[in-house]
Amino acid sequence: MELVDAWERYARGRARRREANATGARTWLNWTQYPDHGPDESILGDLQNRTVLELGSGTGCNLAHLSTLGATCTGVDIAPSQRGKAVARWGHLPGLAFHTAEVTEYLTRTAGSFDVVLSIFGPVWFSDPELLLPLIRTRLSPGGVLVFSHEPPEPGIPAVGTLRTARAVTRWDYGPQEWSACLTAAGFRGISAETVAPPEGKDTGTLLVMAYAGG
Repeated sequence: MELVDAWERYARGRARRREANATGARTWLNWTQYPDHGPDESILGDLQNRTVLELGSGTGCNLAHLSTLGATCTGVDIAPSQRGKAVARWGHLPGLAFHTAEVTEYLTRTAGSFDVVLSIFGPVWFSDPELLLPLIRTRLSPGGVLVFSHEPPEPGIPAVGTLRTARAVTRWDYGPQEWSACLTAAGFRGISAETVAPPEGKDTGTLLVMAYAGG
């Protein structure tokens, strides 16, 4: 309950995403913490008729965009208020479903499989990888891909630590080598990790990791 409360407080303090981005698009996906910056969904390839699961789906804006590209999308978020916001804003779009659950519990009980699993500054950053990554692997279709992003680790900061702003939340601040080792141990292959440079005037980039399920 403490963990749920921490994320619910965070969710309540989040501003609503803009109605349109810099190009005027009504839906879009962004892997970084900066608006209109970095790669888009094209790194996932053709999404038509693919099944997508987002861990930490928030108000559903990323999945709404992917659904417009023909994907069947499922979102999971631990904060109870997020599902209501997602349905209110995006419930008119086809191929979208949202659930309130802790991600390891959801992955344990669901019988579904997915072609793509996403975590954008989400639960892959905030869950024990020895527990979470094997669960994700079991839910990926053969050849399916896991893609996640978060801030790169800060030099001199412990790789695992409790956030000061939400003391119930632990963050795994791993870099490319640590993530590669964890993903390999969990049965992933074709692992890549890169730091997306920040926009001009910003100091912190974004670590972007991709890994494929064997099969």
